[in-house]
Amino acid sequence: MAYSFKGGLNFGFVYIPIELHNSIKEHNIGFNMIDKNTMSRIKYIKTCVDCDEQPVKNEDIVKGYEYEKDKYVIFDDADFEKLKSKKDENINIIQFVKLQEIDPVYYDKPYYVVPKGAIKAFNLFARALENEQKVGIAKSVIGTKEVLLALRVKDGKMLVNTLHYSDEVQASPQVESAEKLNAQELKMATAIIDGMTKPLDMSEFIDEYQKRVQEAIVAKINGKKIVAPKTKAQESVINLMDALKKSLQALERDKAKIINRAPQGVKKKSKGAEK
Repeated sequence: MAYSFKGGLNFGFVYIPIELHNSIKEHNIGFNMIDKNTMSRIKYIKTCVDCDEQPVKNEDIVKGYEYEKDKYVIFDDADFEKLKSKKDENINIIQFVKLQEIDPVYYDKPYYVVPKGAIKAFNLFARALENEQKVGIAKSVIGTKEVLLALRVKDGKMLVNTLHYSDEVQASPQVESAEKLNAQELKMATAIIDGMTKPLDMSEFIDEYQKRVQEAIVAKINGKKIVAPKTKAQESVINLMDALKKSLQALERDKAKIINRAPQGVKKKSKGAEK
């Protein structure tokens, strides 16, 4: 597996050489842009404003910052590398926090942390981090961007998440309501939540829409039409209390179905049969 970052992890005066590996594998279905009249693929040609529509080669494209109208300073990869200090090449832990202190809205991209040396130091740090149920907050430069990171350990495996900075997270547009809540409705809403609560097993969740897209591709290849899946329309309930009651009733029905489907236990033999 190719790494996304190679450097070191600084924990106090302890240095651990590591690599970061992508932990997510996308399963998106790729579609090409096609001209419906000729059934030919659409091409995107890079040109410049003063090139008379002539294509520009990738090796001739550089990054430029516009400091005045139509005036640029040019930066290449070597310039960005020169801006990095030795410290920026590593992941430097700043502090430790409890996991629940980090609002999930700040989480961005996850990576696996793989030690490339100093194994004992890595295992020691990982065990201490997991035992204390703490998260290390760190900084590093990945590519051309300084990133804020959260290091955590679960089941002996170390992961790191890039974090959004506070000024990148926008305020919620939700407006607080002064409307008072009904105690009975709150009790029923709580009962619905309790009734739908069970241990999380991520393997239970699959991308059902992508599966239907794949089936539709096969159908189209075989000259068949796409048939919309038959689903029961969502019943609209205007009254909140009625909606809560119907939700609880549906939960009870689902529980009854699960009980009825459960395999029956083996009946105990009678005393006479045991002889």
